Amino acid sequence: MTRSYYAPQGGHPPQTELLTGRAVFTEAYAVIPRGVMQDIVTSLLPFWDKTRAWVIARPLSGFAETFSQYIMEVLPGGGSERPEPDPEAECVLFVVEGQMNLTLGGQRHAMAAGGYAYLPPGARWSLRNETTAPVRFHWVRKAYEQVDGIALPEAFVTSDEAVKPVAMPGTDGKWTTTRFADPNDIRHDMHVNIVTFEPGAVIPFAETHVMEHGLYVLEGKAVYRLNRDWVEVEAGDFMWLRAFCPQACYAGGPGRFRYLLYKDVNRHMKLKSTPVR
Repeated sequence: MTRSYYAPQGGHPPQTELLTGRAVFTEAYAVIPRGVMQDIVTSLLPFWDKTRAWVIARPLSGFAETFSQYIMEVLPGGGSERPEPDPEAECVLFVVEGQMNLTLGGQRHAMAAGGYAYLPPGARWSLRNETTAPVRFHWVRKAYEQVDGIALPEAFVTSDEAVKPVAMPGTDGKWTTTRFADPNDIRHDMHVNIVTFEPGAVIPFAETHVMEHGLYVLEGKAVYRLNRDWVEVEAGDFMWLRAFCPQACYAGGPGRFRYLLYKDVNRHMKLKSTPVR
């Protein structure tokens, strides 16, 4: 299967462009179209060299509260020896363009487009772009929810190509999920997977559930049902869903529709707020 991964390039629209766009933020969901990801909305991060980030999700009280998601752009010679400032944060890295070297526990891993890494809290890692072209990757971060008696998951590095997609029941293989972490492994409190729809495939009911979602479209286009609205989305768009937002999908083609999906899993619901110290 030939795979493609959309990556933003930045830039700035000319004064002749119309103001009309597809961006929307509601009480239940947000859509950040690929055309929004221009130079003017990037951020720099501490201890990252020759690097900028598009921040496409962050915890917001009353909306999606469990995760943040960045699209990172590291220029040749750039990277970080101190990438993660939060010792309680776990993360997933997913490469959409270029190549980078991830050093994890003293071992180097060359990662290209489709490369995937899970890093538990406290992992010792660094990242460098030692090529002559930019590398762009997603960085999904979550505060890990430790459970007494359950060990931390191990770090691992793999790729989209190395993991066999699993077909959803009754779909004839037209709707599949590439699961990078074992869904039965209770140590994991988040999953970052790739969902694939062949042309004509659907989510045939309005999913309504407690998991929050970040959905970044890697390839193709579709019509997505978000709460009460049908929204057209394409490669490079990001959908951000709070808990219980109804959702469905029709992938009309002409090609495959694929997205990178975050969701929080495998933990009890908090019944009281964390006390102020």
